[in-house]
Amino acid sequence: MAKSLYSATEAAQALGISVDTLRRWDREGRIKTRRDKSNRRVVTASEIARMRGDDSQHLSARNRFRGTVREVKLDGLLAQVEMTITEPARLVAIITRDAAEELGLKPGQAATAVVKSTSIMVEH
Repeated sequence: MAKSLYSATEAAQALGISVDTLRRWDREGRIKTRRDKSNRRVVTASEIARMRGDDSQHLSARNRFRGTVREVKLDGLLAQVEMTITEPARLVAIITRDAAEELGLKPGQAATAVVKSTSIMVEH
């Protein structure tokens, strides 16, 4: 039988974040927590599922970029998909060749990029 409540440590591990991040998110209202009888944070299984994006209906608009496929380059097992999202911005994603073929991605086609990442770093 699956658990319905997780400790802060267990919830952080399930979300791939540190306990400090979980505490900060709780203070900011980004995650809903409860307190147990000992006043320790606990997180429901449904809240962990929501935060993990297990239900795509709960993804925020900030995580979805609607645009037009500009180019699809297939190479071996991978595909590089370039999309124009808002002129002059563009988005480039590397996905599996199978996924690109299954989606039938072609230049000029409308598509939505869904970003599930905690950070993006670029340095020069």
